[in-house]
Amino acid sequence: MIQSMTGFGERSFDSPTLRAKISIRSLNHRFLDWSYKGTPLGELENRLRLICQRKLHRGRIEVNLELSFEDPQSWELSINEGLLEKVLSSLERVSSRSGKEVNLSLDNIFRIPQMAEIKRKDLSSKEVLFLEKSFEKTLEAVLKERMREGREIAKKIRQHVQNIQRMVKGIERLGRKQPYLLREKLRQRLQELTSEASFSEEKMAEEAAYLAQRYDLSEEILRLGSHLGSLEKLLSPRNEEPAGKMLDFIAQELHREANTINSKSQDIEITKASLAIKGEVESIRQHIQNIE
Repeated sequence: MIQSMTGFGERSFDSPTLRAKISIRSLNHRFLDWSYKGTPLGELENRLRLICQRKLHRGRIEVNLELSFEDPQSWELSINEGLLEKVLSSLERVSSRSGKEVNLSLDNIFRIPQMAEIKRKDLSSKEVLFLEKSFEKTLEAVLKERMREGREIAKKIRQHVQNIQRMVKGIERLGRKQPYLLREKLRQRLQELTSEASFSEEKMAEEAAYLAQRYDLSEEILRLGSHLGSLEKLLSPRNEEPAGKMLDFIAQELHREANTINSKSQDIEITKASLAIKGEVESIRQHIQNIE
């Protein structure tokens, strides 16, 4: 199924020990580009990136994950007891000499460098599983948005494909007249060049046949039809593979065939149709830039 590369999902989750707020934004990019901001997760960040890589193939993925630790047991407090004893002994001596009691508040004690260290405990296996499941649920919201936009893009591209198919049929019909146009142009040219009233019909037929072969459009028309068929297969809901790069390649080939038809055209209506095809192809390429 065609997917857009843009999408957004944001959700909040709660567990007995954690509260998580996760946002995932997907933007256009030639490759899969991972960007993480928020609470440091260590190895878990790599695991989340792997989950993302299994679901998405292209796009810049911007992840923000903020954690709140609800359980006091999630934290470790380490007091430098030796340093604390020295500070308290010094305060006692100062109080004794001055005759005034000198105290430090708890807040002041914690402000003393290297006095205390508060750090978060490593995430438990249950907490890791909780965050992985939460990330997957948020990513599913992004995927739904990407698929919804993908369906809209595919619908627009199909409309352009139908327009091109209609123009190709017109070129095929007009192309059958090209040999007669070439023969008539050749006849007029020979009449301009010869001083005699008559000229070799056999020679003219040979030249006309050569020019008809040189300016024949059948191969280009056949290839256009083949490319359009391939494009429709890639747009099919049954196609489960990323299609953006292949669609872009086919669009380039369609543009190439339209250019060739334009260069071979002996009919202004064929020229107009080939230019119109190029316009439709350019619109297709603009839509493709947003497809995974």
